[in-house]
Amino acid sequence: MKNYTITVNGNVYDVTVEETGSTSGAAAPRRTAAKPAAAPAAPAASAGAGSIKIEAGAAGKVFKIEKKVGDAVKKGDAVLVLEIMKMETPVVAPEDGTVASIDVAVGDAVESGALLATLN
Repeated sequence: MKNYTITVNGNVYDVTVEETGSTSGAAAPRRTAAKPAAAPAAPAASAGAGSIKIEAGAAGKVFKIEKKVGDAVKKGDAVLVLEIMKMETPVVAPEDGTVASIDVAVGDAVESGALLATLN
């Protein structure tokens, strides 16, 4: 038997697949019930999480975090960089402010619309 973790539309499942012999000469995998995996812990928002949300415009992976909590940013400053379809895409501040929280870590996979950071 082999165990796999599969993500479908943001839902994570642990799946066990068992190979069995067959009279036709080809091994046919037998699938067992998929059960939801334990949800990954969400990053804790800082106590001063801001009111201005910065969300992912597309699904991707967090490549680099440019700013840290407490940094002042101007409209258009890169807060972090996402890797989207093998391209580095900066995610910028929508307005002037101070970074209140960074809600992701480098390497995290994010869906479109996911909260990445907040500003005050």
